[in-house]
Amino acid sequence: MTTTLAVLGSPIGHSQSPLLHAAAYRELGLDWQYSGIEITGETLADFVTTRDETWRGLSLTMPLKRDVLPLLDEIDSVATITGAANTVLYSDGRRLGFNTDVYGIVRAFSDAGIDHLETVQILGGGATAASVIVAMRELGARRITVSVRSVERSADLVDLGAAGGVEIVVRELGVQDRSLIVPDAVVSTLPGHAEHGLKFPGAVRESAVLFDVAYDPWPSTLATSWAEVGGTVISGVEMLINQALAQVRIFVNGDAATPLDRESDVLAAMRAAVGA
Repeated sequence: MTTTLAVLGSPIGHSQSPLLHAAAYRELGLDWQYSGIEITGETLADFVTTRDETWRGLSLTMPLKRDVLPLLDEIDSVATITGAANTVLYSDGRRLGFNTDVYGIVRAFSDAGIDHLETVQILGGGATAASVIVAMRELGARRITVSVRSVERSADLVDLGAAGGVEIVVRELGVQDRSLIVPDAVVSTLPGHAEHGLKFPGAVRESAVLFDVAYDPWPSTLATSWAEVGGTVISGVEMLINQALAQVRIFVNGDAATPLDRESDVLAAMRAAVGA
């Protein structure tokens, strides 16, 4: 009986998750099938709740990370805090939800040699922004400015920060920060082609590390502007790889914290699969 897994989303054709997961299972000697499937919020419930015993798990893109929560029997603490699950594990007839995005973000910074941040600016206010806030909190951030299209709809982000002792300042996207505080990091959760209306001075681009969640197209407009002044850029591919590694741990071991057998070899195979 073939074990089946998939990443769900719309659109899904650009996803590199099938390449990452296929490389991992091949390295582990597992004959598991992982594909990308076009699913919207309207079709999600029917799909998630009708999988047979051959199914082991699902990866989810936005906006399904929030839509899936009512369909799950149990979610982990990170999914509870962020209000988003990007992973579903089918186990003993139950649907278990996890958030591996926070782990992926923290590891992306750690792999770049950055293990502490004080001040951060986030572009965008969706579910990924919530995961970024939790990740930045783990890295020590105490003040985060969030630039969003709708300030009125961002109260949950302010509450999320307050719960972890982080001051969240919300500004409309395109409004410049006149506090003269140069952030340690700028994190964009916007699509790579999105217009944000912000002009970052050369001093900010030189000093602050840019973490751009977008990886298609790459380099993004922001990444290009940072590179023009020799600034430090972390690609969203780094988050993608590390969150996928945590997903593989869940699907294979049932636990995101339990390392895989020969995990370094598995990670190397995943990185090679996407040219990282």
